Amino acid sequence: MLNLEVPKKFRPLVQQARQVANNVFRPISRKYDRNEHAYPVELDILAAIMDGMNDGTMGEGAGAGKLKQDKKHADGIVNSTNMSTVLGLQELCWGDVGLSLTLPRQGLGNAAIAAVADAEQFARFGKKWAAMAITEPGCGSDSAAIRTTAVKDGDHYVLNGEKIYVTSGERAEAVVVWASLDRSIGRAAIKSFVVEKGTPGMDVVRLEKKLGIKASDTAAITFTDCRVPAANLLGSPDINPEQGFAGVMQTFDNTRPVVAAMAVGVAKAALDRSWAILKEYGLQPQYRHDLKNTSHLEAQLYRFEADWEAARLLTLKAAWMADNGMPNSKEASMAKAKAGRTANAITLGCVELLGALGYSEDELLEKWARDSKILDIFEGTQQIQQLIIARRLLGKSSAELR
Repeated sequence: MLNLEVPKKFRPLVQQARQVANNVFRPISRKYDRNEHAYPVELDILAAIMDGMNDGTMGEGAGAGKLKQDKKHADGIVNSTNMSTVLGLQELCWGDVGLSLTLPRQGLGNAAIAAVADAEQFARFGKKWAAMAITEPGCGSDSAAIRTTAVKDGDHYVLNGEKIYVTSGERAEAVVVWASLDRSIGRAAIKSFVVEKGTPGMDVVRLEKKLGIKASDTAAITFTDCRVPAANLLGSPDINPEQGFAGVMQTFDNTRPVVAAMAVGVAKAALDRSWAILKEYGLQPQYRHDLKNTSHLEAQLYRFEADWEAARLLTLKAAWMADNGMPNSKEASMAKAKAGRTANAITLGCVELLGALGYSEDELLEKWARDSKILDIFEGTQQIQQLIIARRLLGKSSAELR
């Protein structure tokens, strides 16, 4: 049975994350929104503290570098790293999504390393800040259409191609790159490689200007005859057409609930601030009243809260399943789809409901509306999540249902 209360052992973490969001992120949120590509130096000490807390835990902790699909536990139900990461990140994104994405060693690449790396690889890369490079100029939602190649040459692979929209691509110490060993075989030949910063042939060619999450750098990276040690390939080097690229896709089952949690966090920020502003004008929530007997503004906020609660519960379920060794691909996509769409609707809806106050930079509401859009796009768009859900429900393969 899924207990809906925050586990007692995670309550201090949730409280600390809320304090960081309120006392560290919020005061500098507008500063880095106005200074895109400037590095938030205030986060270095915070990242060091998080590293120390994780090193002091016995296999649990929180953060992308700890995410993995646990095995089923013989001693019953557990709440572990996936749940703690979701709960903590929800609170951090209540403060600021872009700053949460900028925390060192909390990138999607770290999640890939935690999920797929063997013990030797994790020892080498587990404490490095790792970005993830998947998207290409001609390949967005269809990850199987990747054109970047990796050709074996002795004890190395030679990578050639271009990646775009790499979160923390300039700041990270390493990048996990998706590349194909043989494009004629299709998705089964796609593997992930850890390419360390400074490797000859890897170049950051530009930083993107974005609608939101401006505290987070987003880079375009080219690979030109980039030689990567064969030992940096994550997972098996063998090509198995029957398995497809399930190995590299496993990362998403862990990270999509995390993105959903980010969406839940920023949506809650918009709801909380909207109610706070309305209370200043004498409007208090009256949950016992029938919707038909309330104003349009109140009724809309109640509907937003109901949607928010549904997104939150789907997110917790997906993380809980991962912690308990249950296949959660469908649930991870359901959480991501619902939370991404809900965050977009709530943040923009709160801007509209509050009129000039919502639209003005005097409040963070308009920023949260801009920040939330990416949460319905990266880690798989709304449409892709719905496609994955349909495949799981109908028992269809990607070839049978496109």
